[in-house]
Amino acid sequence: MTLALTDEVRDAMEHGRPVVALESTLVAHGLPRPGNLDTARELERTVRDAGAVPATVAVLDGRPCVGLDKAQLERVATDEGLRKLGSRDLAPALAAGVSGATTVSGTAFLAARAGVRVFAAGGLGGVHRDWTHVQDESADLRLLARTRITVVCAGVKSILDVPATLQRLETLGVAVLGYGTGNFPGFWLTDSGVPVDWTVRDPREVAAAMRAQDRLGGPDTALVVAHPVPEEEQLDPELHDRVLGEALAACRRDGVAGQAVTPYLLDHLVRHTDGAALAAHVAAVRGNARLAARIAQVWSATAHT
Repeated sequence: MTLALTDEVRDAMEHGRPVVALESTLVAHGLPRPGNLDTARELERTVRDAGAVPATVAVLDGRPCVGLDKAQLERVATDEGLRKLGSRDLAPALAAGVSGATTVSGTAFLAARAGVRVFAAGGLGGVHRDWTHVQDESADLRLLARTRITVVCAGVKSILDVPATLQRLETLGVAVLGYGTGNFPGFWLTDSGVPVDWTVRDPREVAAAMRAQDRLGGPDTALVVAHPVPEEEQLDPELHDRVLGEALAACRRDGVAGQAVTPYLLDHLVRHTDGAALAAHVAAVRGNARLAARIAQVWSATAHT
């Protein structure tokens, strides 16, 4: 498989400079137009300002791209026909020559194939509520169980089953580090109330864990760095709980099931919080991009020591 790297990303990789992967499905499908393009540019600028090279990942005309130029980023933000591509969708997409934005699993796979070690995401996919009935689990989890990449995220969205997701990550052998927190973040919320086993407080500690992974060998699993949205930028917890409860009740009332549940709940939460959920979403991703760049800096400086 031939990956298309921008000159900036290729030069950084060849000279051992820090690179941070960014997912494109956030831009194409996760944020409303036209503000999504401004946010995409802001995230890349945040990574650069923190001393690393941004590599937004997507598939364009059947070619996997690690790093996008200005025109390509605009295309991802404005083309309403872009598919949503998880890791399982990559082969069919390449064979058919189609274009799509990559999810966490698709981004992690392509970034790792390019040799990018650090990835700034929004939130991971996870185990869905009522899993015992629908057995719906994000492909993100299994992909992270076989991909050596460090993912900085704001936990998982509270519409999912957070304790079950952490249990699943444990079963799959994926380590989770709480960055400056003893509890797993709840994406829009600083704290999901579910504890994590390990806490780190500095990018150097994350890089040390990455080096230890490599020295140990064994399965090529990911390292999840759970980075909470700042408390002053989180969605108001009381508003969150009330609107989420209403969304779950509406979901049952309208008979929404299967894969339609997540987008239904997300849409309800955004629409009924007067944009506060969206603001918290962007704040979380912005903070993750900044932290990922700092981790990538330390990693690139110490990777060969």
